[in-house]
Amino acid sequence: MATANQEHHTQLRQLAELILAVAGESVTVMKRNAPERALKLKRQDEWSLYLEFLKVMFNLTDRLSALYLPIKEQPQFMDSLEDAVTLQLKNALEPAFGSSADQMEIMLTVGAAVAESRQTYERYRFLVTENNPVKDEMLKDFGGRVADAMGVAGNAQVSSAATLCASAVIPAIKAILAGDTPPVDATDTTSAPPPLPATPGSQGPTGTEIKLVSVMSTVAGEEVETRWGLHPRFRQDLSPEDMQRVAKLMNRVAKILGERYASVAFSEEWTSWHKAGHA
Repeated sequence: MATANQEHHTQLRQLAELILAVAGESVTVMKRNAPERALKLKRQDEWSLYLEFLKVMFNLTDRLSALYLPIKEQPQFMDSLEDAVTLQLKNALEPAFGSSADQMEIMLTVGAAVAESRQTYERYRFLVTENNPVKDEMLKDFGGRVADAMGVAGNAQVSSAATLCASAVIPAIKAILAGDTPPVDATDTTSAPPPLPATPGSQGPTGTEIKLVSVMSTVAGEEVETRWGLHPRFRQDLSPEDMQRVAKLMNRVAKILGERYASVAFSEEWTSWHKAGHA
């Protein structure tokens, strides 16, 4: 185990950070796709959603790692990844729970998620780097499990969003295992904390929604300008270090969205859609 940890230390750390960050961001995406239900979710419900995403990403990583590691090393690598996720999760929870965060309990939770992942998804036989009906079936099964965990069984929008989140992380996992730089849109979520597990006195809904961040693109002649803005009060509450992190991330977001908008802003299809949307 020590040899695997030393040889693949950077990959294990990157994968653990990616898995936890994407799981946390995915829970937020699910809540946005079912806002009425999101207001009724308790901490335990969010934690269950979070674990569903951990399970599917462990399975996807397991499948991908088999393509990049020797057969004898791959099981040991996945065991080490389980340890790395446990450590990262403990570190992520410490700001809320302090040193009282029980690593043994977290280890058991992650271990149970990995075991359930194998029981649930290993029956699907497919090559994860290719599109095929069996892969689609597994992702559909996963989307249904997320909708069930959220309490909106059969909700096609939630299931589809969950499937998209799981599919989108595959290139990032593949890049890490290959020793390449992960795609920007996947690694930028590493600052997202996981939803906290249920604790006594869990809080309910926080009330009215407030737009904290906005992105706007404008067309001037043949040029497209994309900019982002932050709620003034929220900007004041951020430390300089946090503000730098937000600015770095949002500059990348604005660049990606701006380039995409510029590529279609002058097309006939976009013009027709834009006119229809403002009719």
